[in-house]
Amino acid sequence: MADTQSSAPSRARAGTPAAGVVHVRRRLTANFTILSNRLAQRPGSAVTVGVGAYLLSVPDGVPVSIDALRAHFTESRERLARALNELEAEGFLERVVVREENGRIRTRTYVHDVPRADTPPAPDGPAPAPGPGPGPAPAEACEEAPDAASGAAHEAVPYAAPGAHAPGEEALGEEAVGKAAEAVLASLRVRDPRLLLSRRDIARLSPGVAAWLRLGAEPRRIAEALAADLPSALTHRPAGLLAYRLRAWDPPAAAPPPRAAVPWQACDSCERPFRGHAPATCRECLAEAA
Repeated sequence: MADTQSSAPSRARAGTPAAGVVHVRRRLTANFTILSNRLAQRPGSAVTVGVGAYLLSVPDGVPVSIDALRAHFTESRERLARALNELEAEGFLERVVVREENGRIRTRTYVHDVPRADTPPAPDGPAPAPGPGPGPAPAEACEEAPDAASGAAHEAVPYAAPGAHAPGEEALGEEAVGKAAEAVLASLRVRDPRLLLSRRDIARLSPGVAAWLRLGAEPRRIAEALAADLPSALTHRPAGLLAYRLRAWDPPAAAPPPRAAVPWQACDSCERPFRGHAPATCRECLAEAA
């Protein structure tokens, strides 16, 4: 009777596990990619791991739009878009909208072998010596004083409305509020030359301006309100008109905060830049899919 033949080795190598993965490695010198275990052993979707490994393996300049990925993978557009979004959320992928010299807007995709959050910061070096910086720019409402003799009495002083100062900072005291009020009155001549006030007029009107400042009005808006819609017959002694406005009018409301611009996003399908609050598909691709 013939002996039974077997293709299995007669005995396992020393140290080889009885079950599970057994690596058969060869030294590669070309056509290979270094892949971190953070991505290769990432739990979750295998599509995300595969797309990440593919992006790390291709050379710079290869398109990474959904259409380009569908030419390589068999997964649907939705699964590929989800994989790109997961890689971007975890720091392996970074999509930046840039404007070229010719004015065209393009999406530049950076692929990181290590997530950006895990990249160690640059070592702290000695702080550079402060150079001579430019002097403080004059505020809109405080460009000139009534005369050269007024000196520092009419110097512009930034004013923080009650409750509007930054945490850890104290609100300005009465002296600072008074100087800010004088600066507002001194700046009115810049808006209209007829509003040239004497030092006596400024001293008489500054308490009214200071009261508006304490109520939260901004110095620039106070100057705009006092200098707006002046009568054409105003030729001399404008202090009486300003005193009436400070006494009878309500302080101007604070300007609304500027509207935040909607950020640029890259289309999940064609990578065309569009403005949106979250990554999605642009209108053109949605119309084509419909």
